[in-house]
Amino acid sequence: MRLRLGLLSTAAINRAILGGARLTDAVEVVAVASRDRDRAGAYAAEHGLGRAHGSYEELLADPDVDAVYIPLPNSMHVPWSVRALEAGKHVLSEKPLTRRPEEAEAAFDAAAAAGRVLAEAFMWRHTEQTRRLRELLAEDAVGPLRVIRANFSFDIFGMDRPDDVRLQAGLDGGGLMDVGCYCVSALRLLGGEPVSVTGRQLLGGDGVDIRFAGTMAFPGDVFGVFECGLDMVVRHELELVGTTGTIHVADPWHQRSPRILVRRAGGTETVDFQPSNAYAAELEDFAAAVRGERPHPFGREDAVAQARTIAALYEAAGRGADVAL
Repeated sequence: MRLRLGLLSTAAINRAILGGARLTDAVEVVAVASRDRDRAGAYAAEHGLGRAHGSYEELLADPDVDAVYIPLPNSMHVPWSVRALEAGKHVLSEKPLTRRPEEAEAAFDAAAAAGRVLAEAFMWRHTEQTRRLRELLAEDAVGPLRVIRANFSFDIFGMDRPDDVRLQAGLDGGGLMDVGCYCVSALRLLGGEPVSVTGRQLLGGDGVDIRFAGTMAFPGDVFGVFECGLDMVVRHELELVGTTGTIHVADPWHQRSPRILVRRAGGTETVDFQPSNAYAAELEDFAAAVRGERPHPFGREDAVAQARTIAALYEAAGRGADVAL
């Protein structure tokens, strides 16, 4: 039986979820909510959804919705996740769940109390490319790991959107929260949990970080380095540096052109993949966890650690000093 999913708002990122849902039998998007009933109705008609709700509360009260996807601005992820969980819905919250570890703990406490699944939506982690990347690392394909590098950026100012939520401090905007969180999630996935971090930021908008660079120290003397921003050319790369070579991924996050390059002294090995939809893979893992077929691959501990690391990076940038975790 398909998981019946409702969209809590008409945010632009919904198109990616709708596209993924069309590619899997695990999930069916059945409803959408907006604070404007006419907007919800127009959106439902455009995307072929069965029901439109004129408030978020109406969607949470809909008995024919099993789970909700929350694509609201960052500061609203936890409050609406908790409300949805308390209403008996499973929740897939857009990344990042929060920048505050205590909020992440509270959200997962609510999920446990309600007996529902809560998941943070880092879609890139659910694909074949990411699985193979982790296998290559475990196989010591380039020798013991020494450094992990990641970047993700684009130029929001060239989009002529001065009121963009990503530039609003009150909505927990900023480069680290929007694109840098992918880099953080990658460094943690591949390096483990950091023992200390440093950060440096450039502020813009109404006081958010429009550019952020960070380092992480991992157990085993592994270093992580990343940079991200809202005022740069489009970039998205991931590289693992070992003692005998490097593993390079040119499209780690969206994976529209999945490929891994393993570079050693003797030459370069190319690992190609059939293009797949990361959002469909994410939805399939979420639905399987809801049905009790298998645990969600990235649960409470991971989401809390992600928030803890982001909080430490912001603290380090503010203090101009290392922060231990």
